[in-house]
Amino acid sequence: MEQAEIEKRRHSAAHLMARAISNVFEDVQVDIGPATDDGFYYDFDLPHRISTDDFPKIEAEIARLIALDEPFVRKEVSREECEKMLAGQKYKLERLADIPEGETISTYTVGDYVEMCRGPHVARSSEIGVVKLTRVAGSYYRGDEKNKMLQRVYGIVAKDQAELDEILAREEEARRRDHRVLGKQLELFTITESVGPGLAHWLPKGSRIRVAIEEYWRKRHYEAGYEIVYTPHVGRSNLWQTSGHLGFYKEGMFPCMKVQEGSGNDAYIEEYYVKPMNCPFHIQVYQFKKRSYRDLPMRLAELGTVYRYEKDGVRHGLFRVRGFTQDDAHIFCTPEQIVQEIKDTVNFAKAMLGKFGFHDIQAYLSTKPEKAVGDDERWEQAIASLRSALEQEGLSYEVDEGGGAFYGPKIDMKIKDALGRPWQLGTVQFDFNLPERFDLSYIGSDGQEHRPYMVHRALLGSIERFFGILIEHYAGAFPLWLAPEQVRILPISDKAMDYARKTQAALREAGFRVDVDISAEKLGAKIREATLQKVPYQVVVGPRDEAAGTVSVRSRREGDLGAMRIGDLIAKLRGEIDAPAEN
Repeated sequence: MEQAEIEKRRHSAAHLMARAISNVFEDVQVDIGPATDDGFYYDFDLPHRISTDDFPKIEAEIARLIALDEPFVRKEVSREECEKMLAGQKYKLERLADIPEGETISTYTVGDYVEMCRGPHVARSSEIGVVKLTRVAGSYYRGDEKNKMLQRVYGIVAKDQAELDEILAREEEARRRDHRVLGKQLELFTITESVGPGLAHWLPKGSRIRVAIEEYWRKRHYEAGYEIVYTPHVGRSNLWQTSGHLGFYKEGMFPCMKVQEGSGNDAYIEEYYVKPMNCPFHIQVYQFKKRSYRDLPMRLAELGTVYRYEKDGVRHGLFRVRGFTQDDAHIFCTPEQIVQEIKDTVNFAKAMLGKFGFHDIQAYLSTKPEKAVGDDERWEQAIASLRSALEQEGLSYEVDEGGGAFYGPKIDMKIKDALGRPWQLGTVQFDFNLPERFDLSYIGSDGQEHRPYMVHRALLGSIERFFGILIEHYAGAFPLWLAPEQVRILPISDKAMDYARKTQAALREAGFRVDVDISAEKLGAKIREATLQKVPYQVVVGPRDEAAGTVSVRSRREGDLGAMRIGDLIAKLRGEIDAPAEN
């Protein structure tokens, strides 16, 4: 089914849910209810606290309304007419007041229920299908914690019961893979209120995975001709003034820190901000000295930790945090170099994501919006460069007309995980704005100053979010090269402990992450625990193994592999790590 049709059914189901809740309960105030990537929600303010116990009667009322097969009727109305139609609905009237004078106001009516809405919707309620409510959560009105907390009810819609059963099965599997649950169970990360919401601690096992990711990332970047830099976590306010962040992004930044500079009569107060982005710092590296066309392209990369003031209601495990590390890079180049640089970047992204098991990549090309900086010729060249790179690399893409940022067009790359869910990761973003703001230049072959092209580029996005995606993609059962504990040695008794330590030392010397189970548990319990922790290889050792100079190997994927010599086990592990990544 076309995505647009699915979204219409979800949006229409949201309206019917609002109508149903208004029918079931008294004194219901309705706010907004959009379609989402996997269903829909609606925000309500009412005296009754909605719980999952209420879902059956709400769902029954929705089913009754669907069966009435009533039309969704669109009508354009004046502001005065709309006010009368929404009388008594304070949130809707406040939303109406946000609409500028002269802008078209449209409403949709189904039965006796009317909504101010742009649409579109299905033609009749019977086209919605089957609706299932999934959860209820709190949500501040307009996303501002200073406002009242509303009740947000979520739901999903399917064309029939069979499809609904499939969706529910996928959601159950998604819950089983929830990175927040697995992160605790597998001791990967934690977020503690004592430190602050949205600030993650990487526990030792999670840190092992992060080190593996970062080592691979650095190796590939050096191979691709990037220079890796490290930049400060804070910068003076004038830096953020020049970059435009204080003008366009201040609400997303943490408040400034005021510190005294100088002393005595020369003392003054300076304002500093923790960085929400790395771009201005990489520009400082570029500006360290005068650049020539011979220095270009200059590719600067950084695993730079940034901080953004994500509010309550939007933070979600590792997917949305306040402190995170971007795999950030900026390319400074001449106009003649730009096409090849974009091609190389797209190809780099494909290779990098493929290593982690993501091969299904969909690209989106976002073009010039109505309000934009930079002349048309530059925009056309930039868009043509992006399009050419996608086509030459054989990457399928969709065009988002007018969806670019005001400072340049971009490519966004989405992958699909093991459950078929899309995630946006890589992005390639032209920027005509910052080179002008910081007056960047290079000396061309003609001896004159020229303005370089600047490209923002990320492959994995944020390391925290990418790690959360990896946890759910692999359900915590990481491939051998990423697994925090690649081998666990299980001595059958204390008599085998010395041999277990010797085996551990040999495997560690070969470069593997190996632990020994030193507990007093019996072998069966040790095996169960290693299985629950999703360790790729379990190595059982006892006196007989020591006498034979072998170990007994169990593979998470292949089962019992029998007795092997240490050298043969090392060769097998290396072969598995070097094998192409699979989903």
